[in-house]
Amino acid sequence: MTDRSEEVRRLREAIKAFAAIEDDAACTAAVSEVLRDWPDLHAELRQLRQDRVNNLRNERRTWPEIAEIIGDVTPERAQQIGKGLRGKKRPKAVNPRTKAEADDPPV
Repeated sequence: MTDRSEEVRRLREAIKAFAAIEDDAACTAAVSEVLRDWPDLHAELRQLRQDRVNNLRNERRTWPEIAEIIGDVTPERAQQIGKGLRGKKRPKAVNPRTKAEADDPPV
C-alpha cells in the first residue's frame, strides 16, 4: 500500500468511526462539527494539491504525467489545478421549502 492510499484509507476509517458512534445525538453533533469546518478543510486540501502540482512542474514533470498522478483528469485540467482554477461549478442544491413556496400559486 502506498503512502497516498494509506492516507485515503485512514480518512475513510475516520468516516466509518463517525458511523460507529452509537448515540444518535453524539454522532449528529460530531458529523455536524466536521461539516461546519468542511469549507476550510476543503480549501486547505485544494491548496495543498495545487502546491504539490506546482512542485511536480518545478521537477520538470509534464502535464500528462501530473494528470496521471492526480488520476481521472486531463492534462488540461491538471494545468488548471496548478493555476488554482476550479472545475465546473456544481448546480446549486434547491431548498425543498423554497421550491415548494415558489411552486405554490399566489393567494
